[in-house]
Amino acid sequence: MSASLPGDRDLPASQYDLATYYGRVRHTVQLTDPSTLFAGTAGLEKAKKLITDYKTGKIENMTPDLWKAKKIVDSTLHPDTGEPVFLPFRMSCFVLSNLIVTAGLLQPGLGAFGTVAWQVTNQSLNVAINSSNANKSSPLTTADLAKSYTAAVTASCSIALGLNAIVPRLKVAANTRNILSRLVPFAAVASAGALNVFLTRSKEMTTGTEIRPVLSLAAKAKLLEEGKSERDIPSLGKSQKAAKIAVYETAASRVINNTPIMIIPAMILYNIQSKQAWYKRLMEKEWVKARPRVAGTIPIGINLCLLTVVSYISLPLALAVFPQQQQIDADSLEPEFHGKGGVDGKVWFNRGL
Repeated sequence: MSASLPGDRDLPASQYDLATYYGRVRHTVQLTDPSTLFAGTAGLEKAKKLITDYKTGKIENMTPDLWKAKKIVDSTLHPDTGEPVFLPFRMSCFVLSNLIVTAGLLQPGLGAFGTVAWQVTNQSLNVAINSSNANKSSPLTTADLAKSYTAAVTASCSIALGLNAIVPRLKVAANTRNILSRLVPFAAVASAGALNVFLTRSKEMTTGTEIRPVLSLAAKAKLLEEGKSERDIPSLGKSQKAAKIAVYETAASRVINNTPIMIIPAMILYNIQSKQAWYKRLMEKEWVKARPRVAGTIPIGINLCLLTVVSYISLPLALAVFPQQQQIDADSLEPEFHGKGGVDGKVWFNRGL
């Protein structure tokens, strides 16, 4: 992110008030904006130069171009390492990367092989995204990541196959059974998605995450005079309690994000297919009946459109529930951090996304 670039001046954290949910939503919309994916290497370097010019005093005030440059940098570089996140695993590419997988998971009548294949694909993507955007102060080893991946895949496939076997046997009305069958992917994805976060960030909860004191405006100004930023302050150490908060909140945000994506399009599509006269008229047209592939593509196309709209609305709303730069009372952490907080006794840490 912009904090990793050279210069004595820090950019404002955001155009919006990150202390409020609405402000975080507006800020997260910037981080998840897919237009930043088209910046490319040249666009990123140009953005980094603009920000460096501001931080070194060559540009005095924030301008629209500078805010755009910050959006590109913040959505591309990892806040801990300052290195670009691999494009398919950036939050600005989250919806696009997940769209095909989600559409595949929601297809009716997948069978055991199809269910396993799509759950493996989904969990592979989840592991890549979670590990790429996690707090990097306690990175997983390749062996730990492999164990987490195997556990997440096993859990998601077990849940999906188990529910697929149970739902048809339930003694409920046919309509209720149809609705429940469409919610099986949600149950599998939501539960396995949360588990995936815990597994891929398990080491973080064991070793802890780095925390630093929240600085006053005067302290920040003194740092700027010395050519430093908040990240140059030595950490107070690693807190397991802070790490657990980071992982719990990230897991919760995944469930919050998955809930509308896996439920709303499925329910709307079910309503369209079962109750909407225009859909029935369309499917009864001779040219549609004569082309089975077209007949099968129509509901898939509708589903993809619904998924895209709901996903782009849901992602910033879910990610903004908890601040990325989390502040907490130092006295609520381990005893060794008591009394070491900064402003109002608080410390901060990077929660990850």
